[in-house]
Parts: sequence; C-alpha cells; structure tokens
Amino acid sequence: MTALLILSLPLTLALGAWLAASLDRLAPALWGLPAAGPLTPLREAAALLAQQTIRTERPDRLTLLLAPALYLTLAAVGLSVVPLWPGVAPIESPVGIVIWGSCEALTIIAVFLHGWSPNAPFPLIGAYRYVAIALPVMLPSMFVLIAAALPAGSLSVTAIVASQEPLWNVLRQPMGLPLFLLVGLTLTLRGPFDYADGADIADGTSAEDSGAGRALWQFARLSMLVAFSAMAAAVFLGGPLGPWLPGPVWLWLKTAAVMALTVLLGHAVARTSPSRMLGLLWVVALPLSFLHLAIAGVLAL
Repeated sequence: MTALLILSLPLTLALGAWLAASLDRLAPALWGLPAAGPLTPLREAAALLAQQTIRTERPDRLTLLLAPALYLTLAAVGLSVVPLWPGVAPIESPVGIVIWGSCEALTIIAVFLHGWSPNAPFPLIGAYRYVAIALPVMLPSMFVLIAAALPAGSLSVTAIVASQEPLWNVLRQPMGLPLFLLVGLTLTLRGPFDYADGADIADGTSAEDSGAGRALWQFARLSMLVAFSAMAAAVFLGGPLGPWLPGPVWLWLKTAAVMALTVLLGHAVARTSPSRMLGLLWVVALPLSFLHLAIAGVLAL
C-alpha cells in the first residue's frame, strides 16, 4: 500500500503541474487579456524539449543539473507527508511539519544554485535577491505551522488533519492561511515574491536557461506549487476530510482551490522593491505571525 502511494507521487506532480500551468495561462482573461487553452502548456513544453540548449561560458555543470533536480525532489518529499485519506499518507512521519519546513529552507539552496550555475551576472543577481527575501519569509512560516500543530498536539500532518474534524484551521486560525500564502508565493517564485526570475533582471536565475534545462526548471517550479497547495489544503482546509466524496477527491479539490488562489495572487499583486519588501516582512509579516502563534497558543490551553 505504502509503495503504491509513493509511486502515485510522480503522477500527482505531473497532473498538478499541468493544471497549474493551465491556470497560469487562463489568469490573464480576468483582466480582459488574451488567454491560452489547456493544451498550450503541453505544446510549449514540447517546443522547449526540442529546442537547442545554449550554454554560457564555463558554467558549473554539476549545479546546473543539481538545482532543478533538488527543487523537484523537495516538492516530492514535501508532498509525501500529506495524507491522501484520513490517517493515511504516503510517508507517515511524527514530524511531518518539520520535514516540510526543511523542504522550504532547502528551496533557497536550490534557487541559489540555479542562479550560480550559468556563471553569468543576471542569474547571480536573481539568486542573491531571492536569498535576501526568502530567508525572512521562513520565520512567519515556522510560526504559522507551529500554530497549526498546537490544536493537534503533534507535528504529524496526519494528526493536524484529524484535529480539524470539528473545525478547519482556516476558521479556527483565520490569519494562518493568508500568512502561509506568502510562503507559497516565495517558494514558487511568483508575483510580489518573484525576485529570483524577475523581468527587471532579464528573467534572473532563468536568464540563461534554454531547451530541456528550462523545461525542467519550470516543471520543478510548478511541482513545488502542487506540493505547497496540497500542504496548505491539509493544514488549513482539513485535507481529505469531507462528506460523501472519497478523501483523495476532497484533497484534490481543495489543492486545486489553493493553487488557483496562489496563481491569482501571483498575477494580481505587483512586486515592490526588495528593500521595501524586506521592511514589510520584518515590520508587518513577522509580528503578525508571532501574534497569530500567541493567540493559537492561548486558545490551545
């Protein structure tokens, strides 16, 4: 059973990445702009795979391969601790939240290596900018996840899902999901937190990507969005809990809803300067997340 659940992870990531890419191309229609159909991501992926790969002078070939592989692996590991049925996860761990937190932190390493590997200025600038922004985002994430674990009295994602049978955390801890969405935008390099691959630095860490390497990096980004959305659905929306339908169907529906919301925020919210964003993170997001944790702690007593 466990082996089948683990083998289902690549299929889940592939289908989820296709859905996320389709949502990305449909989102401009909300602003009256031309939108693309669901087959467009597949055509674009095929075009990238057929494209000739162009290399910069003296790239770091090891990290060039390691960065997207690490990013994709972190998405798969993070997804593996999310329960598909109540009480059943591909990898049941008593410290599932800690494993997810480790995946969040190591994502910074993956993005930095992606910017380091081409041996070119724009990717390196994107890598350093991402590190500066992503590190302070990890603190609100830690507080939000600990707060979600308090009602369960456990760091297991399965136990956190079970604790939401009477009331979902999105209602019990209303600040949790909005704060966690900031983490999702950072992990997937989107919207106001897209400091790694921003257009103002010629696509940043992806500036020198081409061919199969670019396709793999984009797939890893979309896979991380799938993993983040599934984790958010499990921690705040009860994951597989729900009437009538099987648990995996509920988890998929909630994951798709979080994914659509994250894509929408990524398109709707503009990016500000790095210095202003750092100020917002330290002065607004961090105190809010600590207040959120304090309130959750009092309620859990």
